[in-house]
Amino acid sequence: MAAAFPQARKRFVKQNERYWREFVERIQTYLPPLAIKYFEIYHDCAEAYPIFRTLVSSLIDSWMERPETLKKRDHAREKSADWFRSNEMVGGVCYVDLYAGTLKQLIKRIPYFKELGLTYLHLMPIFRCPAGENDGGYAISSYREVDPRLGSTRDVAKLAEALADAGIILVMDFVFNHTSDEHEWALKARAGDQRYANYYWIFEDRTIPDQFEATLREIFPDEHPGAFTYFPEMGRWVWTTFHSYQWDLNYQNPEVFVRMMEEMLSIANLGVDVLRLDAVAFIWKEMGTTCETRPTAMKLIEAFNLTARISAPSLLFKSEAIVHPDQVVQFISPERCQLSYNPLLMALSWEALATRDTKLLALSMATRFALPEHTAWVNYTRCHDDIGWTFSDEDAWSVGIDPQGHRAFLNQFYTGRFPGSFASGLPFQENPKTGDCRISGMMASLCGVEKAIGAQDERELSLAIGRMTVLFGVALTIGGIPLLYLGDELGLTNDYGYRDDPAHAEDSRWVHRHAFDKEVFADRRSSKTATGRIYRAVRRLIEIRKSEAIFRERSMTVLNGTSRYLFAYAKESDESVVVCVANFSEHLIPLRLADTHGFDGCAERVRELVEERTLSVGDLLSIDPYAFKIYLGTKCAAGE
Repeated sequence: MAAAFPQARKRFVKQNERYWREFVERIQTYLPPLAIKYFEIYHDCAEAYPIFRTLVSSLIDSWMERPETLKKRDHAREKSADWFRSNEMVGGVCYVDLYAGTLKQLIKRIPYFKELGLTYLHLMPIFRCPAGENDGGYAISSYREVDPRLGSTRDVAKLAEALADAGIILVMDFVFNHTSDEHEWALKARAGDQRYANYYWIFEDRTIPDQFEATLREIFPDEHPGAFTYFPEMGRWVWTTFHSYQWDLNYQNPEVFVRMMEEMLSIANLGVDVLRLDAVAFIWKEMGTTCETRPTAMKLIEAFNLTARISAPSLLFKSEAIVHPDQVVQFISPERCQLSYNPLLMALSWEALATRDTKLLALSMATRFALPEHTAWVNYTRCHDDIGWTFSDEDAWSVGIDPQGHRAFLNQFYTGRFPGSFASGLPFQENPKTGDCRISGMMASLCGVEKAIGAQDERELSLAIGRMTVLFGVALTIGGIPLLYLGDELGLTNDYGYRDDPAHAEDSRWVHRHAFDKEVFADRRSSKTATGRIYRAVRRLIEIRKSEAIFRERSMTVLNGTSRYLFAYAKESDESVVVCVANFSEHLIPLRLADTHGFDGCAERVRELVEERTLSVGDLLSIDPYAFKIYLGTKCAAGE
């Protein structure tokens, strides 16, 4: 195989013979299945063969350009397939401009990231995008240029190096369903260059768009009906699933696949450890279908994954598929996305808070939490986006819930319109005819902190902080990588100033895209303020997670024998069992751990880790309102 690339070998051996041998081994291992996958997708394309030669050449060039430090990282991680599943892994996510101003300034926040306990930092999109409306950076104008207000690609590499030195991996977005309409390719397509017009879905009239739209759902109907936008200066219709300035890429053209692979690997070579695959469910279009979660989309992801295995082998993919739970899991495997957001846990945690009833959460986690080996959930409570109620209708009906009516209730509850609601959320993309919408808001505001502070009600504030603790506790202990939306750990509430910015005023999601607040940040060490109380609770939960190796275990069993107000689950290792209990209500709930059978086969005495006390599994306990408890027991030896 080395003889097939004499020029590459001559260039590379000067650097490191061992790494060259490893690269050749990866070519031998992964290029044949990549070729099979590629030609399964593009077998009908006359240009597929010469374009594949370009693909192979680009893989070699990308590996040649990969910095030596990253090749060392590749070498180490290839020998430890599950390195990302450590209980030490705790994530945070932020916007660079809002959180620090620039990439250089973000380096100065690393001491705080270490104080909090982060080992995983996800940056919202940092690449060049249109001024004004740009979907929070998800309309990319260049994958090779950073937004000049944030810095440069050199600054990204320096940040990645500084994070690595601090034991923190870097996560970034790969927006690969679409580009902005200001991308070089889109500009050439606008100018009439047919080669680049073929990079997108562009039509002279409505004939084909109408045929597609017969089976498509509308994503942002308030902005434009359907999935296509008409551009008068072109006299053409362009596929724009999301916003009119985001042009969907045409992956039926193999050149698009290769060009986007090149962009992906260039991002990886900056020192990025994980790429979040944005809008992954939408990448393959197929007439007569919803054009979501198509089988060929899976093949495309597998092909992207194989190219990474060759030229950036330590790179992981994280799926962002906010679709039906049955479809979410289709994206998760070592061959596709090793990581995935867990939108079901997120949505149903909020559902249980609103209803004070955990039956739907418990059922869904009992039947839908398990994943293939060498993969993991990314468990989050809030993120930059809205909350959508993506639970299974079938699961809801099975526990006596009308899913359509229930979603309407949840929307009313979290926008504060339902009598007695503690939440201060805002509707996003609300349909005035149907009442359908999604929910925007900071975690603290949705949990009741904002209302409690406004009413100067200490009891309600304590309950609101308890709700936040429950949500943090579940995300940190249930299994996978917990992800904090930075600012939530400080109890930041909604920022309504977005309404004064014309570029953001019509997008309620900006209410939770909060700028770094120095005063609140300085307040985190206070024992008297809401900020200090929330921060202390989060830090304690992170300390427990990182101190107990059992939290790296894949197993998770939902436990029965508890009140409907409680969500209880167990994890076990060869030596230990941990039982976590979350009270999703303002009631004091009695519980006997023995009734859950979580500690069957264990010693009688267990430790409660949050309050650091020892008790018996037979004791009758009282679980305080909105309390989160962690009980650790030791398995008995055989014959005991």
